[in-house]
Amino acid sequence: MLPGALRPYALLMRLDRPIGSWLLFLPGLWGIALMAKGWWQGIGLTIVFFLGAIVMRGAGCVVNDLWDRDIDRQVERTRGRPLASGAVSTRQAIVFLAGLCAVGLLILLQLNTTAIWLGVLSLLPIVLYPLAKRVTDYPQAVLGFTFGWGAVMGPVAASGSLSWAMVALYAATICWIFGYDTIYAHQDRADDAMVGIRSTALTFGDLTRPVLAAAYALTLFLLALAGWLAGLGGWFYWGLAMPGALLAWQVVELDIEDQARCLMLFKSNRDVGLLGALAILIGRL
Repeated sequence: MLPGALRPYALLMRLDRPIGSWLLFLPGLWGIALMAKGWWQGIGLTIVFFLGAIVMRGAGCVVNDLWDRDIDRQVERTRGRPLASGAVSTRQAIVFLAGLCAVGLLILLQLNTTAIWLGVLSLLPIVLYPLAKRVTDYPQAVLGFTFGWGAVMGPVAASGSLSWAMVALYAATICWIFGYDTIYAHQDRADDAMVGIRSTALTFGDLTRPVLAAAYALTLFLLALAGWLAGLGGWFYWGLAMPGALLAWQVVELDIEDQARCLMLFKSNRDVGLLGALAILIGRL
């Protein structure tokens, strides 16, 4: 249990909802698994990326809540957030954000120079993502470019260079994130429409299931392409059946009118990501 004075900041970082940190971490884990030069390098980078995901996901949540504090007060699910409720002031949130970014920089400096610059570059989509839902019907695609950045940084941190396998992996994560965040957005569809927030849940509505199936099919195709470009063995393709089955289950079980089911399906993507990493590792044996 945290002291009372620290609890609002933990809630501001969403430490009570670790699924976001997992989903930010997993594209990086895929990249590390694909390109690490050995077990020790892979384990070391995994620890660095995991810590970095917790800190930078927290920073992203602070940025999001600074952008959305007025909107959050109008939405049932978000009106209790620390900035919306007044538990944390805007000035306190900005100071806290600066502290998180400083810690994130210390973690980032453990990587090679190219990865460091990629990490700095990632701050731009982190800051701009909350604006996307105000200007485009496809903010989930923007989140894909943002949350999937680890699929670029992971391989570069492991190998020190860019590759076509990394490009395919990044594209796969964008499609995956687009899909699962569309599921997540259906929880807030009515509130978003009321306050003028745009999302793929509102854009696709009853067509979400075929769109989700297409996004997940493309995810698996691009993952297979990344594995082929990286020279993975045949067991990798058999291993993809594990995350593939879980993604297919999400498509079948989707009920856009059932908020609890949407949240459950969304959270199951942690296991999709872990099984994807396992498939990559099997392919490297």
